[in-house]
Amino acid sequence: MHTTLKTRLVEVVVPVYNEQRALRDSIGRLHAYLSGTFPYDYRITIADNASTDNTWQLAIELAAELPHVRAVHLDGKGRGRALRQVWSESDADVVSYMDVDLSTDLDAFLPLVAPLLSGHSDLAIGTRLARASRVVRGPKREFISRSYNLLLHLMGARFSDAQCGFKAVRTEIAQALLPAVEDEQWFFDTELLLLAERHGLRIHEVPVDWVDDPDSRVDVFQTAKDDLRGLFRVARKTLSGAARIPVPARVSQAQLPRGMAAQLPKFAVVGVVSTLAYLLLFSGLRQMIPVLVANAIALLVTAVANTAANRRFTFGVTGSAGAMRQQFEGLMAFLVGLVLTTGSLALLPDTVSHGVELVAVVMANALATLVRFLLLRVWVFNPSRRTS
Repeated sequence: MHTTLKTRLVEVVVPVYNEQRALRDSIGRLHAYLSGTFPYDYRITIADNASTDNTWQLAIELAAELPHVRAVHLDGKGRGRALRQVWSESDADVVSYMDVDLSTDLDAFLPLVAPLLSGHSDLAIGTRLARASRVVRGPKREFISRSYNLLLHLMGARFSDAQCGFKAVRTEIAQALLPAVEDEQWFFDTELLLLAERHGLRIHEVPVDWVDDPDSRVDVFQTAKDDLRGLFRVARKTLSGAARIPVPARVSQAQLPRGMAAQLPKFAVVGVVSTLAYLLLFSGLRQMIPVLVANAIALLVTAVANTAANRRFTFGVTGSAGAMRQQFEGLMAFLVGLVLTTGSLALLPDTVSHGVELVAVVMANALATLVRFLLLRVWVFNPSRRTS
């Protein structure tokens, strides 16, 4: 066992539901690992989500047998519910959680919490999507995970893996954010991360080795549906401005140019809606007219709608004054997207599938989106131009 002075406390929450088969082995392995290698004080909290099997009794036994282990019982299901209750009452310096199957290699735990204890970062997540990560899982879960994270990126999120069950937060940050997190289930992680990023908090990412648990209790498709509903709810809150909350004064926040912090998430939401409309229109027209013509028409229609929506929601311009000029200038941004998407389609061989075409135009649109935001902010809807 390490003899390093242990002056900081890290709480590791393990949410469980009907895990009587795996619980004893997993908690024993986690306890042995932390006791033998972790250079800080730790506490393992087994959070039982109203299990109907022998899980709660096993949790009580483990708490009695192993030092630094305790058990908490909840009357309802939901990983988010368990984390909210334990984290909100914690006296640790850092709160964290991991899945009971321990799919993530425990060697990543110290790199996960160290930047939080040093004050370098505010939240930390394990990512299975980094180049250095080694992941073993089925193609269905791989496809769903990557598609979900791609959708988050289209909304403007910069973190790479929202769903990995291996995360940590500075306790003061967690307790400041928790009142604004509504979800009690699997979307809890994503909502917490989006809220943190919305407030300019620093999110550290650690590449992890991860092996899929074939006995996982997660209903993948139901979870995906719930996550999509959660995304739309967060998008509505962002557009309405209701997502803003106070955070601790001493938290170091990223500094953006004046007004940009409020504009970026709204622009991202408008962009996601515009992209989905573009893909639907492009897919429909693609069946009737040549692909390049379909692309141009779909881009033109959605560009006009995109400029109007950004004018009203992102940059707060109301009234008809200057609307025609701004639409005309917004078409300059449309031309950037047209050049990028037309070029990407022109470079594709004639034999590629429709799916590959969609991927190509989405990637080109992502690049065009960055250019469009800069043009709209510094030129089309620049306040100094509107004032003059």
